This record gives sequence, C-alpha cells and structure tokens, in this order.
Amino acid sequence: MKNSIKETFSQFLIEVSGISDSAINDYYACWETVEFKNKQVITAPGQTERYLYFILTGVHKSYYLHTREHIIAFAYPPSFSGVIDSFLTQSESKYYLESIGDSTALRISYNDHSRILEMHRDLDTFFRKLTENYLRGIIQRLYEVMALPIEERFTLFVKRSPHLLQMVPQKDLAAYLRIDPTNFSKLINRIKI
Repeated sequence: MKNSIKETFSQFLIEVSGISDSAINDYYACWETVEFKNKQVITAPGQTERYLYFILTGVHKSYYLHTREHIIAFAYPPSFSGVIDSFLTQSESKYYLESIGDSTALRISYNDHSRILEMHRDLDTFFRKLTENYLRGIIQRLYEVMALPIEERFTLFVKRSPHLLQMVPQKDLAAYLRIDPTNFSKLINRIKI
C-alpha cells in the first residue's frame, strides 16, 4: 500500500509540474498518513492550520458559519486540502475544514513543507503556480456567484465538476453554489447532465 500511495503522490506532482525525483523523494519522506471520520472537523476557526493535506480517499469541505453554512470549496483525490490561507501565513483560520464521509490523507507540517521548498526550487515554483491557479479559481468562483443567475451557475458547475454530484451531498452543493436546496433539486431534475 505504501508504494501505491507514493506512486499516486509522485504522479500527481510530476503530471502537474514535472518535479525532479530527488525533490519528490525528499518531500514525500516528510508526509504521514492520517484518517478522518465522517463530519470530523479537521481545522476550526481560531486555530492555525499546521498541516497541508494530500487527499487519498474521501472529500473535504471548507466552510464558514454565519446563520447557515457557507461552503468555500471541496477537495478530493488527488488534490491538496487544508485551510490554505492559514497554512501559508500561519495565522488563525476564519473557517472550518471538515471531512465529508471517512477520508484518508497524507499530511505535512508547515515547518517541513517550508524547509523542503527552500531546498528544491522546482517544488517552490510548483507551489507558486498552484497558489496562482487557486487564486484564479477563487476569483472565477466569486464572479460566478455574484454575477450569474442560478441556472447558469449550476450549468457551469456541472460541466466543470460533474463527478461531485456523486461525491457530495446535494445540500452541500447547493450551499456551495448559493442556491436554495429546493431550487437545486429542481435544476437537477430539469437540466440534462
């Protein structure tokens, strides 16, 4: 099992950025496997995110509470997870990170992550590009939520991430898209997926 986990991790890094074998080996050596139960809060507001996660199984959601749950993002295999802004700045989180269903992930501490990035320029470049893409995605999501009608939001989401319809409860998808759950259900039944 360990080899297949390392292969999954290595393949992700290589496919995204072509990182060297020595960088991958040094980086992978710092990660440990952790498991989370369904609805387990991984990070809560007020805590500083000490770890970056790489999801092997399951789904994580980040959200904040203000009269109801406002979902910011979902993370699923193979991808990174965590309260990214808190992790990168080592400041208090403003929102929750929670497991949807049971999940397994690798995790690395902030100190180990920073140390390895200083050692390997290609990993540092990879994370800079990853952060840029994350920012671009957040800006696109803000545009969609603020400027588009619900049917268009739903249609774009389904084209971009149809697999999430099978992985995430409808109430969470509705909250993510800022659509009333009843309207979300009507859209699923009306729009061809």
